[in-house]
Amino acid sequence: MAQLPADPSRHRVALWRELRKAGAVPVSAGTWGMPAGPAFQPALDRAAELCLKGGGRLAVIDASPRDEASAAMIEDAYRSARVDEWAEYAADCGKFEAEIEREIAKEKFTFGELEEEEQSLERLRRWYSDLMKRDVLQLPEAASAERRLRACEEKLDGYAEQVYEVMRGSTRTVSTPAPE
Repeated sequence: MAQLPADPSRHRVALWRELRKAGAVPVSAGTWGMPAGPAFQPALDRAAELCLKGGGRLAVIDASPRDEASAAMIEDAYRSARVDEWAEYAADCGKFEAEIEREIAKEKFTFGELEEEEQSLERLRRWYSDLMKRDVLQLPEAASAERRLRACEEKLDGYAEQVYEVMRGSTRTVSTPAPE
């Protein structure tokens, strides 16, 4: 349970971001739920620091559901949050692939553009890694996301080959003027 002053709101936003990044799901105002385990402890430590910096406090309570219905409700909330994240990730993979297709259609085969697309792919890789860390349910969407990431890597590799081919061709066609 987190308690923070309403103003300035940046402390609440920072805490919200930290908890979401860790995979926590909101239970009620100021109360978040996340799986217990050592993998989540660093996020709880950062959340406590953020609360202290913001003039608030954080209470961490280990709780267990009392019955099957409660356990199912908690798991459903966590599953729903992860499924939404995987769907957003898949959509971004689609945007990445479409961007590569646009660059190919425009015949924009430059090293600068290739570097920009490599940075976008690296962002997708980091995001995938972050999602995997908090997907303790090992949802089937994770396997689908991995296939999407591999497809993005292949798409970028194909684009890179085209860039290098064009750049090699352009260096061969450059000639120096004959001396007069």
